[in-house]
Amino acid sequence: MRDSLRAKIIAVCDKKIEQKGDNVGLSFYAFFANKNDDSELLMEAATWWILTHKLDHFEKAVKIKDMVKNGQ
Repeated sequence: MRDSLRAKIIAVCDKKIEQKGDNVGLSFYAFFANKNDDSELLMEAATWWILTHKLDHFEKAVKIKDMVKNGQ
């Protein structure tokens, strides 16, 4: 996963956790605007989320943040 996507995921997770607490869940769509302006980046996130790690549609933000920070 490219560094810019890792940074974006961590920033979004931090923001969601700050707003709603440690129990907040999110999907990989949370890292993108409602319009598809970067399909390659969206597919990279989807591949990481769905194919590589077989995560559920919604996962805890703290879990995703930890995974990304640990280089998974």
